[in-house]
Amino acid sequence: MDEVDSDEMPRVLVEEFLDREAGTRQLLDDLEQRTLEGDHGRVRERIRDLAESNRHVFYAVALSLTGSKQFYGDVEAQLGVEAADVLRDLGETYPALSEPFGVVRTEQTRDRHNPVTELEATTTYVPEEEVPAIRYTPKSGAVDLYTGKGSPEEVLQVASYLVQATTDSLDSALDRDYSVNTEELSALIDRQEELESELGRLRDQIDELRRKPVGDE
Repeated sequence: MDEVDSDEMPRVLVEEFLDREAGTRQLLDDLEQRTLEGDHGRVRERIRDLAESNRHVFYAVALSLTGSKQFYGDVEAQLGVEAADVLRDLGETYPALSEPFGVVRTEQTRDRHNPVTELEATTTYVPEEEVPAIRYTPKSGAVDLYTGKGSPEEVLQVASYLVQATTDSLDSALDRDYSVNTEELSALIDRQEELESELGRLRDQIDELRRKPVGDE
């Protein structure tokens, strides 16, 4: 469990949680209710506050909510079955909190902020302009980061900005002789191949539109 020092795992984390169990469960009760009501942004902020104010309790809860057999086994070995059962109960009592705690755990362990986990998009058509319109919402877990709407060209401009920022970051790493770990490099190659595939579809679509422009009878 590389998010915390090995000498802290799991004894210090769990003992800190057990010392503060009543207050922590009160917080979790409120967060669970807010999650079910759809107040995902506020839930995210309060979990971040917990991570900043009490790192040990945050990780004890976050690891419990994952249902990790390794974590429960480590707890049993160091603190006994009763302590492990208390943590198992967290996952059973607060299932709706698994996702938001998981996102904040990613932020804490990997120095991320609002990691995008999916993109919701719908397409309509604007007859007056003779263009499709794309409404899109990047999501971080259950949190809607923002909603935008634009033509294909305008949406591609946003994508172009992001690709340029990506290549700038890699240029900076190369200039400073920084390495990129194997996992990141492998995933980066996968993303490149996906982009090239979509750009191939885009070229075919543009070629077809050139032969028969939109609005041509």
